[in-house]
Amino acid sequence: MTATPSAFVNHLIARAAAPYRAAGLYAWFFARGKLGGDPVFAHLLATGLLADRARILDIGCGQGLLTSWLLAAQASSAKGVWPESWPSAPQAAHIRGIELMAHDVARADSALAPAVSAGRASFVQANMCSADFGQTDAVVILDVLHYVPLAAQDEVLARVRRSLAPGGVLLLRVGDAAGGLRFSISNWVDHVVTTLRGHRLGTLHCRPLTAWQDTLRQLGFVVEAQSMSQGTPFANVLLVARLHPVS
Repeated sequence: MTATPSAFVNHLIARAAAPYRAAGLYAWFFARGKLGGDPVFAHLLATGLLADRARILDIGCGQGLLTSWLLAAQASSAKGVWPESWPSAPQAAHIRGIELMAHDVARADSALAPAVSAGRASFVQANMCSADFGQTDAVVILDVLHYVPLAAQDEVLARVRRSLAPGGVLLLRVGDAAGGLRFSISNWVDHVVTTLRGHRLGTLHCRPLTAWQDTLRQLGFVVEAQSMSQGTPFANVLLVARLHPVS
C-alpha cells in the first residue's frame, strides 16, 4: 500500500509521537510539535540519507525523537505503507542516542522501552565532548555543536570521523552565521526553547557555512550543503558529509 508523501508524514508524526504519552503530556506535546514543525525529519526519509545504515548514532538526541521517527518509519515500511516516490526506508539494526540532560534520557527510555528492551535502541546520559562514540555507520548531530566552543566542536567532529566506518555519513545541521536576520531569529528561538526544556544556555559558538564546510573537508569528508529551513524563518543548513568507501 503506497501513500502520498504529505499523508504519510502526517501518519508518521502521530505514530512516532504516540509512545511519548507514556512519558507524560509534555513529552507527547513536544514530540508532536517538533516532529510536525521541523522539516529535517521528513527530509531524512524522502532523500534516503539513512537508508542502508545499520548502526546510527544520534548525538544530542534529546528525548529520542529521531529514534522514534526511524522506528516508526521502519514499521510502516514493513507493513507496505510507504510513499512510492521515496527511497527505501531506513533499516537500522541499532540506534544509539547520547544526551546530556538526564530527564530527556529518562523520557526516551520510558517512551521507547520496548525498542530498548529488544536491543534496537539505547540511550546514554553523557557529554558529547567526552562520550564514547563507538563504531557506527551514520552519525546525526542536529543543532547541538554550537553549544560548545570551537575547539571542542573540532574535537567532537574529529572523534566522529574516527568512529565512522568507511563509506559512513555524518548529517550535521547548523545555523549559518552569515545568514543575517534569519540567523538572529534562529538564535533567539534557540534561547527560548532551550530555556523551556530546562537548559541553562550561555554563549553560542557559531560559524558561517563556509567555515563549517572547510572544517569537514579538512577531516576528509566530501560535503554537500542542503537548505533545511523550509517552512521556518531560520538560517538552518544540513551538511551531508560522506566518507569514501575506502578511507
